[in-house]
Amino acid sequence: MLDIANDSAPSAKCYFTHAMLGEHVSEKHPPTKKKPFNTILAQPFSHTADLILPDDVCESIRQELDGDAAKFHYARVYMSLGQIIDGDFFNHYIKTGNVLMISEGRRKFDNVFSLREGVLRLELDRVTYEQCGLVGKPIPHGGRKHTKERFAIELELRQPSMLHGKKGFERIVWAFKNVLNHSLTWLFHDVQSPHQSPSGPILAHSPQLLTAQPDCLKLPQVKVPALTSSADLCDPEYSTEVLEWLGMVSLESPRINASDDIDSFLSRYEVPMPYRSDGDADVPATEDLTRLRWRGLIPPAFLLRLWMTARRGVAGGSVGAQRAWMAMTVAGFEGETYTMLGIGSRDVLSWECK
Repeated sequence: MLDIANDSAPSAKCYFTHAMLGEHVSEKHPPTKKKPFNTILAQPFSHTADLILPDDVCESIRQELDGDAAKFHYARVYMSLGQIIDGDFFNHYIKTGNVLMISEGRRKFDNVFSLREGVLRLELDRVTYEQCGLVGKPIPHGGRKHTKERFAIELELRQPSMLHGKKGFERIVWAFKNVLNHSLTWLFHDVQSPHQSPSGPILAHSPQLLTAQPDCLKLPQVKVPALTSSADLCDPEYSTEVLEWLGMVSLESPRINASDDIDSFLSRYEVPMPYRSDGDADVPATEDLTRLRWRGLIPPAFLLRLWMTARRGVAGGSVGAQRAWMAMTVAGFEGETYTMLGIGSRDVLSWECK
């Protein structure tokens, strides 16, 4: 009706996948190269995770959710890039350890930095990139108008050549001393000690130590669409409506409550039903749900363990493995999100929005 759409803005894409797991999947060593597990590990920096469970499934894993398995530790610290590649911090956390770090700043606008698996990634504007004198690659921008060119530099700090005194490393030290020499706020997580508060050389920088615990929200009398048939959920229209419904659960929308009686003039939303050619579709059931939410620098290894724990609860839920379900939605720092819906112990449907 109104021509107010921004055609130059990048359009998000959503990729739908239906994965069928084997009968026996190791909880401690799942096949991380296959769907849906590689979806979790492919998003290293996440800030919000929602786990949606029927109450009976939640109660079956209550002991794990109340224990250390549902917690992780991270820190907020004020450091410069030069301090990261210097002294004990460099040797302890990067050369011999494994940490996740992400700096403050707006992605695609500011100069931002991240560290994962010993690889320090710098995303810079053209002016800063040319001043640094380090080799990088242009960041694709899709040919959009009025978009400033940006560059990405990836430094593999675990290579044997990355030592003080080496020519290539001294070039990095020079860039961090003369160009990228300002201090930033970082989020820090020690991958090797996820259940312990950060310790070691980082304490010399006076970090703020943080512990992330689940925020539990009870959602009684929720209208739940039919989630037991993978054939129905593979229908593009119905799967999109189910994804929308899961989003409304995360938002605590009153439209999904069984007692909701809002005037249709204000909202015409209805809980979806699968399309059937014979017209005999499953009507939404009424269930009590629980939404668990984590916020912080959420490591993918924690999310993988959380998914496997919830999967065990689905398989052992009192409603029966063929009807039990769970859902997890994770939002990343760069705007990417994924939602995974597990049905029983084998079917997993995932939506990846990028």
